[in-house]
Amino acid sequence: MKDLEQNIRFMLLDVTKQVENTLVCLKQTSPEAVDRVRSRDNYIDNMKSVVENICFSRIHGDKQIDKRGVDRLRAAHIIANNLERLADHAVNIAVQTQYLTDPGFITRYDYQPFFDEIFTALDKILASLFKQDMSLAFKICMSEHALDKLYKAQFDRIQHELRAGVETGNLVTTLFIFRYLERIGDALLNIGEAVIFFILGEKFKIRQYNALRDTLAAAGKEVPISDVEFHSIWGTRSGCRIGKVKASENEKDDGESQGVIFKEGEPTKLLQEKANIERWQEIMPGLPPKVVALREETDSVSLLIEFLGGCTVQDVILTADDETIKNTLFLVENTVRDVWNQTLKNKPVNGRFIPQAESRLGDVFRLYPEFNNPVMCIGKATIPPLKGLLGEAHRICDELSAPFSVFIHGDFNINNIVYDHQEQRIHYIDLHRSCDTDYVQDVSVFLVSNFRLPIFDAQGRSRIELAMKEMLRFATEFAQKHNDTTFQARLCLGLIRSFLTSTRFELNRAFAWSMYMRAVYLLRKIVAHSGKWEDFQLPVKALGYY
Repeated sequence: MKDLEQNIRFMLLDVTKQVENTLVCLKQTSPEAVDRVRSRDNYIDNMKSVVENICFSRIHGDKQIDKRGVDRLRAAHIIANNLERLADHAVNIAVQTQYLTDPGFITRYDYQPFFDEIFTALDKILASLFKQDMSLAFKICMSEHALDKLYKAQFDRIQHELRAGVETGNLVTTLFIFRYLERIGDALLNIGEAVIFFILGEKFKIRQYNALRDTLAAAGKEVPISDVEFHSIWGTRSGCRIGKVKASENEKDDGESQGVIFKEGEPTKLLQEKANIERWQEIMPGLPPKVVALREETDSVSLLIEFLGGCTVQDVILTADDETIKNTLFLVENTVRDVWNQTLKNKPVNGRFIPQAESRLGDVFRLYPEFNNPVMCIGKATIPPLKGLLGEAHRICDELSAPFSVFIHGDFNINNIVYDHQEQRIHYIDLHRSCDTDYVQDVSVFLVSNFRLPIFDAQGRSRIELAMKEMLRFATEFAQKHNDTTFQARLCLGLIRSFLTSTRFELNRAFAWSMYMRAVYLLRKIVAHSGKWEDFQLPVKALGYY
């Protein structure tokens, strides 16, 4: 790392010098001063390339580097990129001074505090990075907020002065100069967050850093972030950050060695999840994880949630033997049966499966535009477009309501169900969509979350089909016991929804096409049905993969 440290040090010195020369341009505007700034630009670009080459050659070199080493190289690369970007903004500021008809015009405005803030932040970069000082990294990040405040004050003043219609050219040029100074703050923020990445081994936005720190504090865990292990567990498509947090090996074990789950993101979703977890605890204590702490801000919410031991049902189906799979499914069925019986309300409810599918068509067509097919003719047969079939199915969906509601998981994918072998019990996770509605939604999501597993060998598919058959048998028996005579027709609608919407997450075109065609096949079956809905038979063969 020594050569990398040296090159970043040299680059930082040159960038600092570039900013100093830019300040000179503002104080004493001249073509020579501008040329002095411009002449250093290529040199700084070359320095960035040197750092970039060191990072990439190490990552792709013959010597094996662990994840920690790769993360540090990535962080160094981000820092070099943003130092170069900062220097580019400095050049832009210098160039703007040439457009001032009055070189002294800029001196009417207080630009010195911007440069003081920038120099202070630049002075902290080396120490924060190579001494791994989190407090300095945090201060670098905060410089962005300070520069934003300074910019807002100058922006408001210039905006007011522009209304007078005097010296508008100089005013606009001055506004551009302050805008570039504000953008330097964005580069400094990226550098500070890269230093945090360098130290922690996880990418954190500063708001996420604050959220994790404050939420840990709210939970009574006053632990410096540098003494906490954070591991991203899974990404989400909803903008939430999810990771596992636990005290580092150097910290004393307080009996919570399993750690907690940290979630940070959009308020509506996470507040709904908290409310749903509380209701699940009332229904069946221990089924959901416990909420350890909550922190709310205007545009985000942070949750600390109990980390549940065990593995997901998806892991069981993919890796376990048939006996373990059957035992897991037995526990799932018993849990689901107890929840459904306990929360059942004898009031009709419509699952709105087709409207749900229609609302996601844009994402499906964006990935697979060919699914948005026109009317097709094969011989004398006419195949209507997908939207036409969905329109017919929408009408049918409006007619078909479940005779009762239950409290469902809402996103009953097999990776949202945790199997604890030691305790011989099931847990639910990711509960923000839980609500009282048609139980068929959980059934169809469970079935298709099995089907869409990208396992194509005969042995693997046999385990998947075992799970689907067991759930279908269990749900059919539950429907019969509760005199749900339209269960199979509604399950067909639910499967259409799940097959169709699952294609937007599948990049294997052939497999996505297979799910799409199953949705179309089921659509044509239910649209063509002319008898009573009580007599409709679900074509179970659509769940097989051939």
